[in-house]
Amino acid sequence: MSTTHEDIPVGVRAGVPAGPRDDVSGATPSSSLKELIDTRLHMPFPARRNPHEPAAAAGVQAWLTAWGLTDDPGVSAMIARTRPAELASRTSPAVDQGLLQIVANQIAYQFVFDDRAEDVGRRSPGALLPMLCESVSVLCDGAPPSTPLGASLADLYRQVRERCTPAQAARWAAKSREYVHGLLYEAVAQAHSGALRTADCTSIRSLTAGVEPFFPLYEAAQPHEVPDAELHHPVVQRLSGLSANAAVWTADLFSAVKEQRAGEMINLALAHQRESRCSLQTAVVMAIGEINDTIEEVRKLCAEIEPELSPAGVGYARGVIGWIRGCYDWSRTVPRYADVTSVPAVP
Repeated sequence: MSTTHEDIPVGVRAGVPAGPRDDVSGATPSSSLKELIDTRLHMPFPARRNPHEPAAAAGVQAWLTAWGLTDDPGVSAMIARTRPAELASRTSPAVDQGLLQIVANQIAYQFVFDDRAEDVGRRSPGALLPMLCESVSVLCDGAPPSTPLGASLADLYRQVRERCTPAQAARWAAKSREYVHGLLYEAVAQAHSGALRTADCTSIRSLTAGVEPFFPLYEAAQPHEVPDAELHHPVVQRLSGLSANAAVWTADLFSAVKEQRAGEMINLALAHQRESRCSLQTAVVMAIGEINDTIEEVRKLCAEIEPELSPAGVGYARGVIGWIRGCYDWSRTVPRYADVTSVPAVP
């Protein structure tokens, strides 16, 4: 069975010439898809960067090298294109240097793990089981790793345990296991693309995004523990889920061209394109509408819940929503997604 979706050319409705229904209002024939995104996306949160970013960048490189992950030249090239320390800096602008380093190391690890899982899973979902089971064993039982990738995860887990309370570290491990499981779902979806609906795509994307494993680190960033009643408050829980979705869906807008060319499936814009059989530009506009609605709900929920929260709770909530603006600023400039500038805004 093919592991790639049907070939729908950029800018063309599948089987139907692009026409008036391609709603790319505000775009001009000379503008790019990137400019269309910038014009249509509503981003009310301020852009910020962490002052410790240069140190985090050096630390990431040293950490990856220490665990043998950059022995593969492809990994070094990928890290140069993805700039994990920059993503850490933009999403986590208020954390201290030590915590920023953990965030940056975790982002780098997830990039390496995700790309390797994608490569292996494309050949066969079952072939993913050894690396996924190793990760789960490390996270569940503290089992000794047998590969450099597993060893780097074990060291990352050590860093988290040293910085976080036992409860925070347990939440980090649980969310990290969800991320691992999500990669298996993604591989199965790639192998059986004909049955994949937009709702299925967004469910899988919420796991493979790997955003929520970072949230316990924002608990650890507070001067006092976030009270359980606040952490598990339904509004705070919804705020966390919406923020993770908005962050990764925003990245999907800028990565859609790259991922379409690579035959990837789990992307919000590409899911809309398959389901609506429209141009990529129209699908991106549809996805932007969904993201804008989500961001507006996040904004309203923040205004509703912050007066009820302790200072630690407010700091945690703001740390969580920092991923939205951070992912946007990183995605629009990172070399990994530069293809978005090569596609016109108008089909």
